Amino acid sequence: MTNASVFSGIAGRYDRINRLLSLGRDRAWRERVVERLPEGRLLDLGAGTGAANRGFGPRIVVALDPVREMLALNSAPARVVGVGEHLPFGDGTFDAVFSAYVFRNLDSVPATLQEIARVLRPGGKVGVVGLGRPRGAVARRLHRVGTAMVLPLVGFLAGARHEYAYLHRSLDALPPAEELFVDGPLRVEAVWRMGPLGFVYGAVLVAR
Repeated sequence: MTNASVFSGIAGRYDRINRLLSLGRDRAWRERVVERLPEGRLLDLGAGTGAANRGFGPRIVVALDPVREMLALNSAPARVVGVGEHLPFGDGTFDAVFSAYVFRNLDSVPATLQEIARVLRPGGKVGVVGLGRPRGAVARRLHRVGTAMVLPLVGFLAGARHEYAYLHRSLDALPPAEELFVDGPLRVEAVWRMGPLGFVYGAVLVAR
């Protein structure tokens, strides 16, 4: 994962701002993905401050994030500083991996997917919540104009103008979710769209 410095300075405000920008729907989007994951040992990849913790239920959670300031606010009992491209765990350690709003910040999506496949048991599942541009050309243009105006404004009001300008740019960093996971080391079970204009996606992948 990259751009850790972007998030270190806004750790205490990050979840509140996300809730505002999602109109309070960010928790529901996470839970739609988590409910499709098996119980057992779960790796929360890019766990941040632990916004997803309350939705994991009885799972045994390990929180991993490259930003120490984020992890310091996370209530998970097991917290590890690390990056998705080099997971510090043995083969087949986890029954599930969950990751929310992280993939557009990775140094290498292919390397991270390979690492996830390695640490999952056979048949284990990955749940991803991500942000990107809507699918249709018109919706995509409208969304790009909207985020170009709204995110810098939010960043200015939050005292994090440069951080939220980066978030606007990161929405164009990757192919659409429907293409992103194809031909990777994990089998695609489902990809669906959520949120206004479908700019949020959920994906479930299965270890081969």
